[in-house]
Parts: sequence; C-alpha cells; structure tokens
Amino acid sequence: MTPKVAIIGAGFGGLCMAIRLERAGIGSYTVFEKAGDLGGTWRDNGYPGAGCDIPSHLYSYSFEKYASWTRRYPGQPEILKYLHHCADKYGVRRKIRFATEITAADFDGSRWHLTTEGGRSEAFDVVVMGVGQLNRPRLPDIPGMREFEGTSFHSARWNHEHDLTGGRVAVIGNGSSAAQFVPHVAERAERLELFQRTPNWVIPKPDATFAPAARLAFRYLPGLQRAYREWIFRYAENTLYPALAQGWSRELLRKRALAHLHAQVADPSLRAKLTPGYPAGCKRVIIDSAFYPALCRPNVDVVTDRIVRITPKGVRTAESSYEVDTIIYATGFRSTEFLAPMRVTGRGGRDLAEQWADGAEAYLGISAPNFPNLFLLYGPNTNLGHNSIVFMIECQVNHIMACLPHLSRGGRLEVRPEVMAAWRARLDASMARMVWGGCQSWYKTAEGRVTNNWPGPATLYRRLTARPPRRAYRQV
Repeated sequence: MTPKVAIIGAGFGGLCMAIRLERAGIGSYTVFEKAGDLGGTWRDNGYPGAGCDIPSHLYSYSFEKYASWTRRYPGQPEILKYLHHCADKYGVRRKIRFATEITAADFDGSRWHLTTEGGRSEAFDVVVMGVGQLNRPRLPDIPGMREFEGTSFHSARWNHEHDLTGGRVAVIGNGSSAAQFVPHVAERAERLELFQRTPNWVIPKPDATFAPAARLAFRYLPGLQRAYREWIFRYAENTLYPALAQGWSRELLRKRALAHLHAQVADPSLRAKLTPGYPAGCKRVIIDSAFYPALCRPNVDVVTDRIVRITPKGVRTAESSYEVDTIIYATGFRSTEFLAPMRVTGRGGRDLAEQWADGAEAYLGISAPNFPNLFLLYGPNTNLGHNSIVFMIECQVNHIMACLPHLSRGGRLEVRPEVMAAWRARLDASMARMVWGGCQSWYKTAEGRVTNNWPGPATLYRRLTARPPRRAYRQV
C-alpha cells in the first residue's frame, strides 16, 4: 500500500519533499500552503535588498543545479524565481493547495487527521512538516506601539505601498534583514534612526555578477558547476565551521570582521558603537558590504540608548525622543516556537507543545517520540551558521524517503525513546564546544537552550541521516 502523504508548507523544504515523491513515482501526496503562492520565507521577505548570504550555486537543490543564476549571492526575486522553476519543472504545483492553513494535526492511533482553518478535516498516513523556523515575525514588547500615528510594519511584512522618500524613519533592530534594507532606506529617507540593542559582527560580502561567458560555461559544462559547488561547500566546512566550534579559524573570523569595520567606518565613536563585546559567531554573522557605509551617511544615526516607549509621534529612549513618520521593526522571528500556532496531538493524546515545553527537540531534527509517521524538515537543531540549509533539507528528505518503504507496508514508525535520549546527550555534549553559549540570540530559548542550530559539520549530518532508519524506529 502506498502511504497517503501530507506536506505542510511550500518553501524549500516542502517543495523538495514533493519533488522527491514525484520523482519516485509516488503521487499520493498533497502540499498545503497557507499563503496564496509558494516560496516560504523567500515569498514573505520581499523587502528592498533581500537576498541570501550563501552563494547561489550552493543555495539550491543538488538535483537541480540551475545554470541561470546571475550573481554569486542571489537576491530574493531570483531565489523565488528558482523555486517557481523547480515546482513547474517537476510538476508539483498541481499538488499544492494554496490559501489552506492547517491549524491542527491529530493522530487517532492509526492515521493523522489535518484540520484546516475553515474547519475541514482530511486523513493521511504520513505528515511532513515543512513550515521552517523563520516564518512568524516577532514584534518587540514595547509600551505604546499601538499609539503610533505614523506607518509601522515588520520587515517580513514590508509595506510596498508606503513611500519612504523624504521621510523620517526609525528602524528597530540591526540583524541580517536590517543590514540588507537599511542601505536602500537610507538613500530615500530624509532621516534614518537605527535603534541598536547589540552590535553584530559583520564581514564583507564578495558579491559579483556572473559574466555571460561564465553562465554559458556553467550551463554547458556541468562538471564545472559541480566542482564550483563542491568548492564552496568545502570552504564553508573547513574554514567557517571551525570558527563556530572555537577552532583554528575563530581568531581569523574576528580579525576579518574588525578589519572590515575599520576599513569602512572612520569615525571612532561610531566604530565603538558597532564593535561587539561577545565572540564572533555567537550570533548570526552578517555578510554584507553596504551596511557600514549606510550607517556613515550624514542622514543616519545609530542610537544605542534603551527604548522605553513608542509615542504617537515616534520613539522615546531613556535619554531622548525621536519624531518619525515610519517605524520598521527588524526584530526577527519566533524562531524557537517550532510548528506554532498549529496544534499537534500524537499517540495517546500527547500534545507536542507540552512535550517541547523545555525546548523543541527531535531525533536528527526530524522525528519526535509519541508522534509516529510525523516528520519535520528544518526542525530543531538543524539550522546552520556556516553552510547551506538546502543541503540539510535534502539530507532530511533522503532520511524520510528511506522510511517510506516501511510505511508502505501499513506500518507506523516512531523514534525509540532510548534513541532520542542518546541523541539529546550527543547534542548537549557537542553544544558545549560551540561559540553560541556566549550571548543571547535567536538560536536560543529564553532559558538559554540552543534549539535551532546544528553543532556539527554538515558532512556529519549527512552521514547520520544516511544510516538505515529502521534501527532508530519502532513499530507502534
């Protein structure tokens, strides 16, 4: 019997799962997408300058290497175009139910029942969650936010109808998204106030467009593209990962970031504001070459005073008040609230949110005890700070595909509790050597547990997910 599969989410993860099923000749799947289009985070984050800090030839599926990339680091429109290309080429678009949000998934002892926002229910043998980690914008808890009389929005919900030209703009937050859109806003605004709580480490972005000859070579010499992709991957593994594991390149990363700061920011007082006081790599390192020059513009000010209130006319800090027309919140996502606000109930009525009360966890970031035939893509502890998440997603899909033959015989697989316990111990031991313990970041819960990042090289994750899955699971 071929299992009936539900895939929730039509971003990189959900599309990869659908394509692999399609290529395997398994057509008994449905993709549920809450929005009106595919693309996930690359559909949602359409702010000016949005792009990826992983080179394009690695930030793509290994089975669809795509010779049409126009630049080394892809922008949001090009990534979204690539995802549409993949959905059309592999014929999975017809299987996507757009504007259909799943609010609950309940296991009845035999099958999963999915409930949509409209109240409709449908049963499936297998559920694959591809909702990602960065899909729910997080707004800060600042008094008076609703009293603001101007225009305000989160960067992931950019108001493209609102003209910033000649306006007074406040940007609250200074992470990767802000680093990308601040240069564009600074060019248009009369005045821009960037409210910074903690500075970030920033290294230069060696971006460039691919010349027509290079694009032709990538298209007609597939071996060249494979070699280029492998070189990028190996560089990330052998140079960037050791910095996060506090290895040989840790000081190299710090010196590179400091050299970039000194080269682009001449003002010593501004440079002091932008110099982090925590180890490089503890938070997500920003890869950008336009952010610092934007902060040096005469119409831009970096404010480090604590914000105490949003007023009807602007922002009040502990030291001063700033009148603005627009507030842009670049405050990230609810990254540690995996699968929320969806309610997921497993075997014996077990609630997944309650099981994860102390922080989300899953074997290989894919499977959780008490939740048979439920698989996660980009789940707990699978985010990377040094390499391509698309690589990780493919490893996860490979693992799920290896489970399907057991499920096709009517079985229900659940990760063994002792395997989960051993996995937890292994993660804890690996986390102890990583740099992330030295600061607060979106990688961590409020209690300080790192639930998002993978503490090993990507090659190790590939080996672990390639193991025969039957040893880790039991029939229930």
